[in-house]
Amino acid sequence: MKNIFITATNTNVGKTYTTLKLLHTLHDKGYKVGAYKPIETGVDGVPVDASLLLQTCQELNPDFKVITVNDICPIQLSLPAAPYVASCGKTIDFDKITESYKKIKNYCDILIIEGAGGLLVPVLKDFYIIDFIKLFDAHALLVTHDKLGSINETLLSLEALKSRNISHNWCINHFDDTEEFEKITLPFYQDYFAKIFSLQNNLDELTQELITNCNRNGDS
Repeated sequence: MKNIFITATNTNVGKTYTTLKLLHTLHDKGYKVGAYKPIETGVDGVPVDASLLLQTCQELNPDFKVITVNDICPIQLSLPAAPYVASCGKTIDFDKITESYKKIKNYCDILIIEGAGGLLVPVLKDFYIIDFIKLFDAHALLVTHDKLGSINETLLSLEALKSRNISHNWCINHFDDTEEFEKITLPFYQDYFAKIFSLQNNLDELTQELITNCNRNGDS
């Protein structure tokens, strides 16, 4: 089964929220779950997102008791910026990323990997967050918001995934009054997309679709 890679149209759209929701839903369906966040920026002492992921995994999967926050998130950078900038000129250690990934992968049936920022956030001069998806043999889930401007951001992100032949689903994370979303955004989505998934309204259906796609595109 392929991994699931959680990405978003931008920062603060709900990647960690989505990852936590999926961990619980997959666990309820009988899967031994795990999570991984290769890079977290804006870290002041303890990586907040990675700590939440670790706590949840340890609650749902006893095997994760041997996993540490540094395993979950091997690259922690203090500057709240793209990893390329936050690394302050130092080379990001991809061996460390690969070693942690291999360790964590052994303790779960399905691994959810959380990106940083959006798809084209630079990690190296010639390596972007989107490149992690193929590196980790993952099926992508793009999370988008419900505010004005989301149509453009969603289509641009989906185009980036399609141009690289990356298998994917997408979903909406509702922040605001859904009445406004239904007036300014939903009409286009209904005309353009065959399926529309909402984290708040269609989580179980979305999870089942992810499972199906991960099995279809995976080795098992």
